[in-house]
Amino acid sequence: MNFDWLKEHEQQQMPLIVIAEDEFLIADVLAIMLEDAGYEVAAASHGKAALALVREKRPSLVITDFMMPLMTGLELAQAMRRDREISHIPIILVSGAQGSIGRANPDVFDAVLDKPYNEKKLIAAVRALLTEPE
Repeated sequence: MNFDWLKEHEQQQMPLIVIAEDEFLIADVLAIMLEDAGYEVAAASHGKAALALVREKRPSLVITDFMMPLMTGLELAQAMRRDREISHIPIILVSGAQGSIGRANPDVFDAVLDKPYNEKKLIAAVRALLTEPE
């Protein structure tokens, strides 16, 4: 039996996405959605934990909420942009009322999506930022 396809599959590393979201149910739904789309996911319950995770794991992309304890999504994005080693990582802000703050800061966010978000739009934004063909 030829298992070359299995070796190829194992060698393909899925892009890692860090989620910064303090609402556990939203984080879980987002993680399942991204995993179903073929991504690896690591989640943090606030911006400070997400920043540590980003520095440790060097993900392909970060998706953050705005309002979180200890560090907002804007503060997380600003800290990432100041850090030369992680400043290149794309950041998507997914937020309710604070979407306008994200749009007012295009230098820190690569995309801004409003809550409740549309799954297809979110996955399309992720793919576009990771330059994957759809």
